[in-house]
Amino acid sequence: MNSKKYTVILSKVVKDQGLEVLCGQQYLDDIVIDCPDINRPGLELTGYCDNFANDRIQLIGNVEMKYLESLAPSDLEKALTNVFELGFPCVVIARNLEVPPVMMQIADKYKVPVLRTKETTTSFHSELNRYLSVQLAPREVVHACFVEVYGEGVLITGKSGVGKSETALELVKRGHRLVADDLVEIRRVSSKTLVGSAPDIIRHLIEIRGIGFLDVKRLYGIGSVKMTENIQLVIDLEKWDSNKTYDRVGIEDVYTDILGIKVPCLSIPVKPGRNLAIIVEVAAMNNRQKMMGYNAAKELNRRVFENGSDSLKGGSFDGDVFY
Repeated sequence: MNSKKYTVILSKVVKDQGLEVLCGQQYLDDIVIDCPDINRPGLELTGYCDNFANDRIQLIGNVEMKYLESLAPSDLEKALTNVFELGFPCVVIARNLEVPPVMMQIADKYKVPVLRTKETTTSFHSELNRYLSVQLAPREVVHACFVEVYGEGVLITGKSGVGKSETALELVKRGHRLVADDLVEIRRVSSKTLVGSAPDIIRHLIEIRGIGFLDVKRLYGIGSVKMTENIQLVIDLEKWDSNKTYDRVGIEDVYTDILGIKVPCLSIPVKPGRNLAIIVEVAAMNNRQKMMGYNAAKELNRRVFENGSDSLKGGSFDGDVFY
């Protein structure tokens, strides 16, 4: 797993989240955020500052502000000083609440930006945490195509020239959506979720040998592309090898490891005459069925055991494929 630690500049957070800057504009480009968690400094404002998370963005909502308004001027200044002197990236005031002038003075003294949002405290907390989890997520770039098929994020891998881009283009023509071609940036946004996207420079572009680069969004419309998608299935395309035995039953699930998360993986042999787009569609639907608890291969295996081997007379199955 990639152990590199990623960061985001506070000025980018302010821009992307549409925050109002009340003070500390000059510090935004110099402050680096490296923690996706957000802290609501309720206990700290009352004087309990042990184990204060000073690497987190601080969020003040209606409850904290009501408490501050209840304090005498001298107590208010003391409470704010005790917190701001500990140092932290910034403080965000939710609900477009009014900020006490003394807070602005203390924030300026300790060089802590004060920001404000119109969002409610809970909704902004959730959105900011989600945003930071993506921005700071461990990541890697892989050589692959990434498409959304029937709502499933399908990562198509394989050696150069095996037909990944052509398959992705055929899927787009069939009504599915392209996320990335050639290079896919994968981020581990949680312990169970991988999100794939395209690098900015090649977003919505696809390369077809003999033609060159195509702008999928312009050719097929805005509904043919998507910015990001969760990775739920990996399909590895490989050239057909007549000497290799391929799985014909699919009773055992195979996984590949991406950034420490196991993702279902299928190896699909490629040879003339195979419609790879349809195979990818079926694989995506079948993967969704498995996630919902139904496995066709296991169901067939159950029927064989229930009905006995006589039910397969005249068929082409080898007896040793069921176990």
